Amino acid sequence: MYKIRLREDRGRTFTHWLDSAHTFSFAEYFDPFNMGFSDLRAINDNILLPEGGFDMHSHANMEIINIIISGQMEQISSDSKYKNKSEILSKNTVQVISTGTGTEYREFNPSNTERLHFLQAWILPRKKNITPSYATKYFTDDKLKNQLRLIVSGNGANGSLKIMQDTDIYRCFLDMDYTVAYDLPPNRKVWIQVLSGAIEINSNILEAGDGISITDERGYLDITGVETQSDFCIFSLRNLRI
Repeated sequence: MYKIRLREDRGRTFTHWLDSAHTFSFAEYFDPFNMGFSDLRAINDNILLPEGGFDMHSHANMEIINIIISGQMEQISSDSKYKNKSEILSKNTVQVISTGTGTEYREFNPSNTERLHFLQAWILPRKKNITPSYATKYFTDDKLKNQLRLIVSGNGANGSLKIMQDTDIYRCFLDMDYTVAYDLPPNRKVWIQVLSGAIEINSNILEAGDGISITDERGYLDITGVETQSDFCIFSLRNLRI
């Protein structure tokens, strides 16, 4: 079964420095029919204006993945282990935070001219109250171009970043008219999110911000680029009824 979640149907949070679109219920946006998908609890498409950002805040017992689409993010941690640690995340950088018992940090756009655009996904962990940890990795364009690259996984396979859940995340920069095939795994749920551009899946055109859920399907899924270059992620998740 295929079900499209159009970008215009997402929830929104607007402030003087933030434009955030929520695929699932998040913060003050509540939709009882879109509370998450398997272990995937949130997909937030965030744009931070120059010098805008989130003040120091904390999270616990959640796997948080940040994917930088454009611009730069500066993150400062106040945790005892990472006291005053400052890190700059640039385009194509992926970060995973296992928040565990709780971690406190600030995220903001250090530029006074350019916007920061990043995708943030929240995934429920398989084990609670672990020691918090951070990990980042930069993926070059050639590692993502016209191929499905494993960027996050539950076991750290193929140089991916490891999280505390049986979830695989792939990313791809797809050229126009180029097709990649994804072998739908058995007994899994799949979510595909378009970060930029547009792709075609089973005669459906998905544009930036659109998502599609796939359940109870097998075989190869052909994904074709329909703009000069398109950026999308595939989430392979446990077959839960959430």
